[in-house]
Amino acid sequence: MRYRILLIIAAALIFIPVTIHAISEGAVIYLLIEPGSRANAMAQAYVAQADDAFAGYWNPGAMAFNRKNQFATQYCNWLGEVFNDIYFFHLAGNTYMEDVGNLGINATYMAYGTQERTDGETGEVLGEFSSYDVSMAFSYGYQSSPKTGLGITFKFIYSDLAPEGTGDTEADVNGQGIAYAFDLGVKHKGVDFGQIMVSPYNGILCLYNGFADLVGSGKANYSGFSLPVDKLDFGLNFQNIGPNITYINQSQADPLPMNWRMGFSYRFLESKYNRFTVNADMNKLLANGDPLYERIFTAWTDDFNMQTNDAGEKINDFASINNFVNSIEVQEVIWGIGMEYVYLDLLSLRGGYFSDRMGDIEGFSFGFGVHYLINKSYLAGVDYAFQPGGELQQYNQTLSLKLEF
Repeated sequence: MRYRILLIIAAALIFIPVTIHAISEGAVIYLLIEPGSRANAMAQAYVAQADDAFAGYWNPGAMAFNRKNQFATQYCNWLGEVFNDIYFFHLAGNTYMEDVGNLGINATYMAYGTQERTDGETGEVLGEFSSYDVSMAFSYGYQSSPKTGLGITFKFIYSDLAPEGTGDTEADVNGQGIAYAFDLGVKHKGVDFGQIMVSPYNGILCLYNGFADLVGSGKANYSGFSLPVDKLDFGLNFQNIGPNITYINQSQADPLPMNWRMGFSYRFLESKYNRFTVNADMNKLLANGDPLYERIFTAWTDDFNMQTNDAGEKINDFASINNFVNSIEVQEVIWGIGMEYVYLDLLSLRGGYFSDRMGDIEGFSFGFGVHYLINKSYLAGVDYAFQPGGELQQYNQTLSLKLEF
């Protein structure tokens, strides 16, 4: 029965942009389903721009710049052309409190439908059970400077894939697991490439000045070299940092889908009537069998030199640029480039290109948003996205609703 449950989950999530290798090593992969049709229409390139109610998921650091009460939701029949009982639901909201910061909450529910419980020996149908995953998350964002926002999200995760005793014997399966995780996010407006270049030098000086302060000697001056790009923003969200989730026993615990998400957003046009923004994101799923503190580092390199040629010889991924670009480790990086044009805060047009080579999901996405101001105080919005799917469904369509005041 455990294998049947895993098959159900893998089939349901086959077009989520993660690799088959990652699915085999990570649990509760639904945590990587990106909510919000606005972001999905831009090929999921949103970590540096996130400025709506979904910011608590995309980047709690970006949420620190929001100054309105915001609510949003998305509900859809996941892989609706193939399955009729798999549903995804996400509800989010955040608010700003003076001298405190931004507080956000979001809930995710993934239903996998009803399964039959059968006798392992006779095949007799003994009943039915439902499988689902649910998480509740609380976010906090704080604007530490006019240009920098920091944020953290705490998630409580409950996974109920099958009740105890639904396997070949009365106690060989416990398909219920509980876990928790953290997200750490940052957004910086107006990237200064000069300061990035001299950051190693300034870092060394910081250590030196700390020592100098202890011994009472003179301090060194930091480099002020600056190459600012005022309209370029940077975003980073380190997601799902937490202990393994256990279903059967600790020895068979599965790692959470820890994910490194980072990107840039360039505000090409900002005027009273028109706005035009271009975003670029990359994702790297950090999942393997190593302990959490090791996985943060080893998941970036453990799949190098794992491929073989037609003769069965191992390929050296560092022998050439072509080998490196086509290595498993590099192919596991997911890229998205998106853009958004907004007219009068009334109509938004969006598009992008998504590339997940290992998951074999590549193609263009597009969508639009319609916004309407109610009583000069409430801005209601509807966003639609049409994005590339996976092997089971060529394209996926989603709709999300938003309200801010």
